[in-house]
Amino acid sequence: MYTPQDEKRLYEQAKYLLQHDLKSAEDTIAQLREVINYADWQYYVQNDPTLSDSEYDGLYKKLKQEEEKYPELVTADSPTQRVAQGLSERFPTVSHLVPMLSLDNTYNAEDLTDWDRRCRDFAGVEEIEYCVEPKYDGASISLIYENGALARGATRGDGVMGEDVTANIRQIKAIPLSASLVKQGIQQIEIRGEIVIHKNVFEAYNKQRVSEGLSPLANPRNAASGTLRILDSAEVRKRGLNAILYHISDYTLMEGAQRPEQLSTHYGSLQWLYDLGFPTPAKEMKVFKHIDDVIKYCHEFEGHRDELPFEVDGLVIKVNDFALQDMMGMTSHHPRWAVAFKFKARQATSRLLKVEFQVGRTGSITPVAKIEPVPIGGVTVTSVSLFNEDVVREKDVRIGDTVLVERAGDVIPYIVKPLTELRTGDEVEIKFPTHCPACNSELEKQQDEAAWRCININCPVQVVERMIHFASKDAMDIRSLGSANVQKFYELGLLPDIPGIYHIDWDKVKQLGGFGEKSVTNLQQAIEQSKKQPLYRVIYGLGIRHVGETTAKTLASAVSHISEFYDWNIEKLSMLQDIGPKVATSVIDFFARKENRRIIDMLGAAGVNLANENKGQMKTDGALAGKTFLFTGTLSHFKRSDAEAIVEEKGGAILGGVSSKLNYLVTGEDAGSKLEKAKKLGTVAILTEQEFLELVGE
Repeated sequence: MYTPQDEKRLYEQAKYLLQHDLKSAEDTIAQLREVINYADWQYYVQNDPTLSDSEYDGLYKKLKQEEEKYPELVTADSPTQRVAQGLSERFPTVSHLVPMLSLDNTYNAEDLTDWDRRCRDFAGVEEIEYCVEPKYDGASISLIYENGALARGATRGDGVMGEDVTANIRQIKAIPLSASLVKQGIQQIEIRGEIVIHKNVFEAYNKQRVSEGLSPLANPRNAASGTLRILDSAEVRKRGLNAILYHISDYTLMEGAQRPEQLSTHYGSLQWLYDLGFPTPAKEMKVFKHIDDVIKYCHEFEGHRDELPFEVDGLVIKVNDFALQDMMGMTSHHPRWAVAFKFKARQATSRLLKVEFQVGRTGSITPVAKIEPVPIGGVTVTSVSLFNEDVVREKDVRIGDTVLVERAGDVIPYIVKPLTELRTGDEVEIKFPTHCPACNSELEKQQDEAAWRCININCPVQVVERMIHFASKDAMDIRSLGSANVQKFYELGLLPDIPGIYHIDWDKVKQLGGFGEKSVTNLQQAIEQSKKQPLYRVIYGLGIRHVGETTAKTLASAVSHISEFYDWNIEKLSMLQDIGPKVATSVIDFFARKENRRIIDMLGAAGVNLANENKGQMKTDGALAGKTFLFTGTLSHFKRSDAEAIVEEKGGAILGGVSSKLNYLVTGEDAGSKLEKAKKLGTVAILTEQEFLELVGE
């Protein structure tokens, strides 16, 4: 779509337009649209943004202001027209130009070999060239462009009729509102594709839902499909949908125009669309002349399926030559010239045997379904979280049900739904407890939360879980005081609460089996050493809801002593970096409780460090003094906390997110949305793990 010369021109044009107007409003608006469309293409299709967020927002704001001054110059394909005007009561049904049929499926090499034989017999040829591409797991859509402009977007529906979701399709920035199709001689074209959600976007969205006590969305496919049918297009815009377009189903040439040469093969057609600015699997497609090579590639690809940014559930093999496709035709169900090679299932059915209710460290009650063991995605699953009572009621899951269990990638398994058609009448409704299963205290539920909680501070399960967390490596790092020993000491009355860690009766410990002189000495030394840990580890170790390591560091750096938080209010806390109302409220509630203050006072009396001598200060004598860092993805050389410690030892600071204040983003494997945002910002230095090691001299 854009040559290197175009890209350089448009980049310079964007910079100029941020500061200047052109001679006429018409020229200014036209060029603003051109550079914004270019920026969208770079960001959503190329995944290589050149403008920062602020620059992009400045251009968009300027275009909107110009169009408000000259409404007669507004066109349907302007970037400002992606935003829908209000709500619809329902989606009208529309006909597809060509039926959207299903694909025939294969699951092994024998199936593919047999399909290849049928293709060659039907076509009457000895050899067929195949194009192979990922089978994206999303929501199918059909787009129609007329005279270069997006005219309609529809769901698959029943394959013949679909729902008109054009208003929502226009919110997806990966999909061009217009393209240079007229110059190519195309009057009308129908393009098929898949609406998808980036794995990191989906994961972040689900984490947010779970933190709010809501059930996670089942999978990216359901999330994409559900989002497409949201009546509020403004809400659709927030969900971060993307698109992959994989097939031209029909096109009409303008009078006297010649068919573009690339439209003779499937591979050529998707490269052609990609060059015009459409998101296609052009970079992931492969062409093979023999089915044995296709089979080999399918098996190789399956081992790397999780490396793609979007979920895929297989590969699609298509006859590459369009003339041969037309000759082979279709059945009433599927095209003869294409087949899907499905990967090993990540879904399975099992029977729900019983439900156990577990008490978490913060008192939340989680129903956990115990199911008959079933292998899914290489893991044998026996327990599945049901999250909260609302999820149980919403899905109408019952003990004795046959349930559909799914595990996508490394995501925890979850129950998609019960198979109600298999019920016998013997299934039992799940009854949620009214009292804590650990201490029998009455459960409470906040108005804005889905989770029931035990608020008894002395609940034995909570006490044990809090001590385990306090002693963990990322908190006070008390080695040898793991979960088993904490549980054992608690049951024997040797460890009643967190302050009790510093008052253990060692004579009694020495009488226990498995505790020799050396092991006792090591544990004593580890506990004594923990008293010198910095304040942020104490704050993190106390287990305040919504306070992770980074937030704990932010809190610690704001005070000289932890007791100062006794007098803080929400407004003062919210002024700290990366701390919003939810976290601030949680911190205020924690320090307002007398029992929590008692624990803190007892820790101080035991000699635990509760002070911060470097309040508000950044180390100025280190090699990284004044520099800010953020880590994303999986590091291979050390844990993220260890890497952050290296930065802080050398005078640097750790931020909680990507912003204009960030100097370096260090990326490990599977770096996701933070990397994309840093690229788009344009001011952040992006380092590999090896480059980071070289920078810090490790």
